[in-house]
Amino acid sequence: MRRLDTRDADFQARLDSLTTWQDSVDREVIQAVDAIVDDVIARGDAAVLEYTARYDGVHVDAVAELEIGRERLDAALAGLAEEQRSALEVAARRIQDYHQRQLGESWHYRDGTGSMLGQKITAMARVGVYVPGGKASYPSSVLMNVIPAKVAGVGEIVMVVPTPDGEISPLVLAAAALAGADRVFGMGGAQAVAALAYGTDTVPRVDKIVGPGNIFVATAKRRVFGQVGIDMVAGPSEILVICDGQTPADWIAMDLFSQAEHDENAQSILLSPDAAFLDEVERSIERLLPGMARADIIRSSLENRGAMVLCRDLDDATAVSNRVAPEHLELSVTDPEALLPAIEHAGAIFMGRYSAEALGDYCAGPNHVLPTSGTARFSSPLGVYDFQKRSSVIQCSREGIAQLAPVASTLARGESLEAHALSAEYRLSESDGD
Repeated sequence: MRRLDTRDADFQARLDSLTTWQDSVDREVIQAVDAIVDDVIARGDAAVLEYTARYDGVHVDAVAELEIGRERLDAALAGLAEEQRSALEVAARRIQDYHQRQLGESWHYRDGTGSMLGQKITAMARVGVYVPGGKASYPSSVLMNVIPAKVAGVGEIVMVVPTPDGEISPLVLAAAALAGADRVFGMGGAQAVAALAYGTDTVPRVDKIVGPGNIFVATAKRRVFGQVGIDMVAGPSEILVICDGQTPADWIAMDLFSQAEHDENAQSILLSPDAAFLDEVERSIERLLPGMARADIIRSSLENRGAMVLCRDLDDATAVSNRVAPEHLELSVTDPEALLPAIEHAGAIFMGRYSAEALGDYCAGPNHVLPTSGTARFSSPLGVYDFQKRSSVIQCSREGIAQLAPVASTLARGESLEAHALSAEYRLSESDGD
């Protein structure tokens, strides 16, 4: 891993160069996705079947055959080893308990004129959840995306998961049963995103699409945004650790590995005011890395995008963290509560030496769908609020129109919008007559 020092004159430039993620998409990918989305819009189920056969090797006569029924989901849950089922159930309960506390409530009040003003909270009618599939198993993605939507009161949750060559993880199906997905289709790629966004004869059109996917899925989500809502287009996974030098070096090394093992573009950064501790962590990395199952990926990630940063003190480290705005931030220090007020930008904040980031990925409770690539400056974790809409409520009394119509009329005429002004003025004359 490269070494940086906040005292160096070129530190900010080097940090920015390291952390900036150019989320460029190959033109060929964009063209391919556009063609698939346009084809699904034009031919619906027929296009979905064609692309599913071409890319996943699944050949069926109708999209209805791609739907995975409730019996199969329940059977997958019942067939799990006790340890796996227990882990899923514990994680699901904790995720539900946390997200239950995010529920928004409608409210209203009456002003001095007796007019009623307020906000109405309404759950989305139908949401699509994309889950990576095949031999890969991401039951945590199912729980983190489906449960908040369920808590929000979404009317129907439609999950899609690719099944290349007919393969699908029983854990994913079990998680879908446990989380409460209403319908599950064994399909993926840009064609699944397009089907959810525009609807086909078999696949219902949704209001929002959430969940991770490969570059084709991410590009398709970009393409359909506006037709439907999306959660985000996520960049590579990130972790930034602020450590005072008192946490065991092996723990910190493994925390850095935990994100680096995602892929070669993942980013792991360690900040500390203790130079000797940075040396110790580097020795831990060298000793532990050869034994890791994904050692090549971890090594590439750490070499290309990782860094150890020597800071003046913990306040200096906090300032650097705020500049990075990391997806995951660990405050591995004696008094994390003292640092928390100064943290301005982070997707999730892990407090203290025992709060491993991996707990947040699976079972702590808060959502693991987090803003990346510095977007924590203006974005938040996925939550119940992402599946609820807010409508303003206005009920004006006669006394209220008498007071507000002249204000609206003056402002409307100032904008040369006569009909706006007259719309208010007509009601003013009626109010005067009464």
